[in-house]
Amino acid sequence: MSPRVMIVGVAVSMMLGLAVLVADAHDLFLRPRDFVVRAGSEVQVRVLNGTFTTSEAAVARNRLRELTVAGPAGISHPDHAAWSDTVKESRWRVTLREPGTHVLGASLEPKTIRLSGTEFNGYLLEEGLPQVHAARKAARQLGDSAHERYAKHVKALVRVQGEGRVTTSPADTAYRLALGYAAELVPLDDPYRLAPGGSLRVRALVDGRPVANLVVQAGGRTPSGRRIAQREARTDAAGIARFALGARGIWYVKFISMRPVAASAGDSVNYESKWATLTFARP
Repeated sequence: MSPRVMIVGVAVSMMLGLAVLVADAHDLFLRPRDFVVRAGSEVQVRVLNGTFTTSEAAVARNRLRELTVAGPAGISHPDHAAWSDTVKESRWRVTLREPGTHVLGASLEPKTIRLSGTEFNGYLLEEGLPQVHAARKAARQLGDSAHERYAKHVKALVRVQGEGRVTTSPADTAYRLALGYAAELVPLDDPYRLAPGGSLRVRALVDGRPVANLVVQAGGRTPSGRRIAQREARTDAAGIARFALGARGIWYVKFISMRPVAASAGDSVNYESKWATLTFARP
């Protein structure tokens, strides 16, 4: 085998390894079968643990910290019995009765993962965490492995239509409620009421506080299934990121907030991350 062929082979292997790593990063999304429903409908929510289109593993019910439904009538916390598992996917069924935009939310208990230095560095660059990578590089820690504690917090916006002509009630502001999760995206605009080509403002909260200069990513799928290219924005001083929603379809917005932590006796975790995703439709 020639040196050139060997180099190409190694490069391909590295690219495939990074692809596997990205898949293993396991984003978590709530993806209702229908994002716009009639009042009184049961909403069937797919819980995608993997990518925006495919779930690679179910999320066990015992990992749930909290389920939340917020709408014009207030906030409730459904029984976890509404959450069910299959081999590779979880489902959540919830009935929405009041017209307006509702927030469905799920907060999970934390888990830990161990990654080699190479795996961790690739994950940082892929998932919008360049500042953590830069800090590791400056400290000459790129070769160090990582033991990460992570927790995921996910939300979806569902529009419920009443009978006859759709009207907007002054009480229809649940979409901008903060649910109190350790990490969350709070929309400041209702995507179902944005003008065509309008921009969506979202505020990134970590432990209830806005986070400035945070990388937030957005993308999705068109009604035909074509990928809406992922784009990035950084939050401003008020923790707000803005995205132009030009394409119709199903969208996601997401971020990961990560910080190094000091390992302690009996706990070798040296990084802690908090993940947030928000899904909605542009009919």
